[in-house]
Amino acid sequence: MISIFTDGSSRGNPGPGGWGSVVVNDGKVIELGGGEKHTTNNRMELMAAISGLRAVPEGAQAKVFADSSYVINGITKWVHGWKRNGWKTKTKDDVLNVDLWKMLDDAVAKVGSKNVVWEYVGGHIGIVGNERCDEIATAFADSESPVLYQGPLSEYSIPNILDVSHDEILLKAKKSNSSKSKSGAKAYSYVSSVGGKIEIHRTWVECEKRVKGAKGARFKKSFSADNEKEVISEFGGASF
Repeated sequence: MISIFTDGSSRGNPGPGGWGSVVVNDGKVIELGGGEKHTTNNRMELMAAISGLRAVPEGAQAKVFADSSYVINGITKWVHGWKRNGWKTKTKDDVLNVDLWKMLDDAVAKVGSKNVVWEYVGGHIGIVGNERCDEIATAFADSESPVLYQGPLSEYSIPNILDVSHDEILLKAKKSNSSKSKSGAKAYSYVSSVGGKIEIHRTWVECEKRVKGAKGARFKKSFSADNEKEVISEFGGASF
């Protein structure tokens, strides 16, 4: 079984972004990464998954570890309806990021859909493969050129890359933060979804102006960069 770790990042949404993948196959490791000057977090998450799967030989078995529910739900659930509807959502809108979804669908088809297993992993809770992908992705988002390793697992700087256990302390801290009452907390941003298109607003006034009176509009306050990412992923399926 080939193991693939993936992650994407963007500085702003849209803004400069990057993606990273780590592919572990038969005692060998390949790190992949790249970036774009103007993109979104979801597009970078998709690019990470696409690139990782493209490194898998046809017919091989692979497990993809990702912290993006948008990617996992899209490729395991939503994509079937999209294809039946000519890559349209249930509301007859164009599927957002359709170019990348088609690439990911093709990458999965090349390997064989029954040969690809998708597993969600929490971000920033100490899973070393996810953390390494995040390092690669954020480096490219910051216009840096990280050194990408290709070679034997025995010489890799993260020998326990296949350990998908998490750090209990980090997980508890994350759960504690998310469970606190946030009603009066200062907003990091406001995320809105109108007609399947997501926008980020720094003030409630901007967000309200966009969603007020718009049919099927959704909006939510985020409290950190990570929380904003979670909301974006959540809204990624708003129209599917």
